Amino acid sequence: MGMARTLKDMMLFNEGLAYIGECKTVTLPTLTRKTEEWRGGGMGGVAEMDMGLEALEMTSTFGGPMRDILRQFGVTTVNGVYLRFAGAYQDDDTGAVDSVEVIVRGRHKEIEFGDQEVGEAGEFSVTSGLVYYKLVWNGRTEIEIDVLAGIEIVDGVDRRAAIRNAIGIF
Repeated sequence: MGMARTLKDMMLFNEGLAYIGECKTVTLPTLTRKTEEWRGGGMGGVAEMDMGLEALEMTSTFGGPMRDILRQFGVTTVNGVYLRFAGAYQDDDTGAVDSVEVIVRGRHKEIEFGDQEVGEAGEFSVTSGLVYYKLVWNGRTEIEIDVLAGIEIVDGVDRRAAIRNAIGIF
C-alpha cells in the first residue's frame, strides 16, 4: 500500500528573509520542454524536436502587501532576486518526511494587490520570471537549470554539456 506525499508545512525565503506566517501559497515553476513538430521525407509520422526549455516562472501569494517585494520590483538584473521554497512532505503510510527545496533566481514581473476589503484578509501576489532553478530532494540535487550559463543538469547528468563544448563554452 502507498499513500501520496502531502505538503505538511512550507516556508518561502526571499534573500534569506523567512516569510513566517505571511506566505499563503507558492506555485512552483512548471518545467516544460519547447518542442516543434517535424515530419521529413520517409517518416511515418510526426516527431517532436526538443528546442530547449519554455520560460520559467513562480507565483507566491501573501495575506497582505509585502514591502520588501515591492522594493525589488524593477530590479535591473535578470537574476536579481533570490527565492527559496522549503517544503516538508510527509508520507502518511510510513510517516517518513521528505525535504524538498526549490531555489530560484530571477526578477518580479507582476505584482497584484487583489481585492482590498476592510476587515478581510487581503491577497497580494507576485509572479517572478526565472533564469535559475534548482530542485533539492532530501539534500540531493535532482535538477539544476541555469539558463544564462546554458546548464541543464538532471539526475547528475548535464544534458547540455556537449552543446556547450561544441560551441567553445566550458
